[in-house]
Amino acid sequence: MTADDTFLAISDANRRHLLEELRRGPKTVSELAAGLPVSRPAVSQHLKVLLDAGLVSARAEGTRRVYAVSITGFRKLNIWLDQFWDA
Repeated sequence: MTADDTFLAISDANRRHLLEELRRGPKTVSELAAGLPVSRPAVSQHLKVLLDAGLVSARAEGTRRVYAVSITGFRKLNIWLDQFWDA
């Protein structure tokens, strides 16, 4: 994951909304789609971008995938941002 990937991932308002929802706890695509004016396939595409950027994780739970915020991904972003406070 590069900083560019991360900033591209969080540049979209729908993806930021998904991250805010996941901050409250793990959720499925259906649960996440209920809070957005976009289709479930669109939510899945947004989640893929967030997964590729390392900002969310997914685990299988039966036939569903449950998404959660990736603490490791946000820690890397935070470390990158922190270097500017020390400058």
